[in-house]
Amino acid sequence: MDNRDEVRDFLTTRRQRLTPEQAGVPLYGGKRRVKGLRREEVAMLAGMSTDYYTRLERGNLTGVSPSVLDGLARALRLDEAERAHLLNLAETANTSPRAAAARPARRPSNRAGVRPGVQRILDTIYAPAYARNGRMDVLATNRLGRALFADAHSGGSGFNLARYLFLDPRSPDFYREWERVARDCAAALRTEAGRNRTTAGSPTWWASSPPAARPSAPGGPPTT
Repeated sequence: MDNRDEVRDFLTTRRQRLTPEQAGVPLYGGKRRVKGLRREEVAMLAGMSTDYYTRLERGNLTGVSPSVLDGLARALRLDEAERAHLLNLAETANTSPRAAAARPARRPSNRAGVRPGVQRILDTIYAPAYARNGRMDVLATNRLGRALFADAHSGGSGFNLARYLFLDPRSPDFYREWERVARDCAAALRTEAGRNRTTAGSPTWWASSPPAARPSAPGGPPTT
């Protein structure tokens, strides 16, 4: 899929809507002949050359790094929804047949479970954030999310929220409303088990109601 026209329209309209006053660009008199910011002004705010920004605004996001996208989002004063849209545009550009043919083969990433675009979106959120599946496996987190769940990590790239919740004696100190969280977690796991049951009548450890007592058995952080 070639999304150059969509990229061009998105960046052009965001540049044109932003005034020099809003962007903090000094004015030196004279009548401006462009609507909004000039390309060289956006490039300056984003910390890149005018030629490189011009290439981006013409619709070519192939190979653009997350740091460049972050600088561009700050320069154009994008909100969270617009920032996520820019990341999606970049992901589409970098997964198109044209981009795949242009770049050399490389080793696959060892970050399993999520697409690169999902991780980039997590990294733009300025709060603890994670992505999980229906089995409560945390597949990816941002930096603040890794710090928040430091006890649950065991050096791997992910962990299981249910194991931490029910089996780790530190979880009651982490979850202030442990009973409510435990009920919600067990309900979600029962729903997931119903969708993916492969052996009729085979019991699972979450099939019954969550335990009324908080965990007290000794043990270290769970592993996946």
